[in-house]
Amino acid sequence: QVQLVESGGGSVQPGESLRLACAGSGFSMEKYSTGWFRRAPGKEREVVSCMGSNPGNIKYADSFEGRFTVSRDNAKNTVNLQMDNLKSEDTAMYYCAINVRGTCSDYYARTTLYDYWGQGTQVTVSS
Repeated sequence: QVQLVESGGGSVQPGESLRLACAGSGFSMEKYSTGWFRRAPGKEREVVSCMGSNPGNIKYADSFEGRFTVSRDNAKNTVNLQMDNLKSEDTAMYYCAINVRGTCSDYYARTTLYDYWGQGTQVTVSS
């Protein structure tokens, strides 16, 4: 059974960092592409990044490149999202999702391309 579980969320102050993890079970994360999304209060879900089965296939939404970094730990079967210099507007529920086709295409922001989703982890940035 395919399952995704996010962890690492919490409450931090502006300028601090958090590292989220998306742990997969029932499959190998390195075979698929993994997207990170978020939904802020009152807003639609938006894409943060995508990492393909090829570790060089990484895409970031413009708002996050330079502050957020995605990586994969094959030993732990996780895809991680390092978030630095957090801002209050980063407050949101963060979700990971996998696309079994394994590639982050130019359409990686489309939620309909992802086959399985986690339940999310809350990130709150506040002074």
